[in-house]
Amino acid sequence: MKTPYYDASRKRATRMRGRGLVLVTGGAGFIGSHLVDRLVSEGWRVRVLDNFSTGRMENVEHHVNSQVVEVVRGDLKDLEVVKSAVDGVDAVFHFAANPEVRVSTTNPGIHFNENVVATFNLLEAMRREGVRELVFASSSSVYGEPDEIPVGEEAPVRPVSVYGASKAACESLIHAYSKLYGIRAVILRYANVVGPRLKHGVVYDFVVKLKRSPSELEVLGDGKQVRSYVHVEDAVEATMMAWRESDNHFEVYNVASEDWITVDEVADEVMKAMGLSDVRKVYRPLLHGVGWLGDVKRVALRIDKLKALGFKPSMSSREAVRATAKKLVEELVHNGLAGRAF
Repeated sequence: MKTPYYDASRKRATRMRGRGLVLVTGGAGFIGSHLVDRLVSEGWRVRVLDNFSTGRMENVEHHVNSQVVEVVRGDLKDLEVVKSAVDGVDAVFHFAANPEVRVSTTNPGIHFNENVVATFNLLEAMRREGVRELVFASSSSVYGEPDEIPVGEEAPVRPVSVYGASKAACESLIHAYSKLYGIRAVILRYANVVGPRLKHGVVYDFVVKLKRSPSELEVLGDGKQVRSYVHVEDAVEATMMAWRESDNHFEVYNVASEDWITVDEVADEVMKAMGLSDVRKVYRPLLHGVGWLGDVKRVALRIDKLKALGFKPSMSSREAVRATAKKLVEELVHNGLAGRAF
């Protein structure tokens, strides 16, 4: 095992310089692939580790023949694979996870294995190989049903889904490894991230449903659920800023726009992007109007800590949804892909 000594000044200089090697787990996924693009543009060499259960080679194929991106097909649940992946890297961006919150309702073991076990293996590999820089993609789902919105990082962590609980468990593991083994960790609690390459979530679901049935739209819940949305370009900007500018050894940041919209408003934006009118919405509410067990009625994030670093989102929630709907319509409708199995 390598020494746990952490040279903060040297590592900060490395983060600013952008010439080292970083590992992006889940780097072929939605947010991860956009992060890979950004890191490459800033001069980093990038190793992508992905098991391609939800990630797609098409998201990173434009880097495959370059000299700066190495794509490794491997699973974080295999410790030996992870140890090899972290060898020689300056920092790890941990974005591998199963992103489907609804999965945990019927198969909670998926989120335990894909999120918690995978994160434990990654931390163990980092500890053994002497890697001391970690950026972790967490989620607003750790807050569960907050008492009021927008919610700040100091609010209680009270998840109501196994997905949210798995992210909270990962945060706790990371905190312990940070204290015990000197790993500098930045935790990012993302709101609903949207943008190009999106293949899950409400915006994507609405586009696919309306392509198949343009006159009727099924809405899970009562449509009044409140969410913050943040465009993936803003999310990546916030990620890089938090990694570079945070001075603390362990820090948590909310990542979101500064407003929120309802699921009904998301549906309206998707219908506009598809040029549809007179669409009948069919609501499928559960409990107090949520769409599924583990769903929450209202969650939006306060981003004062991130703004103090200099972050300013370029899009509101509605603008991010609108831009995403337009892009997905181009990808899934005009290119005739909505009938494919994604």
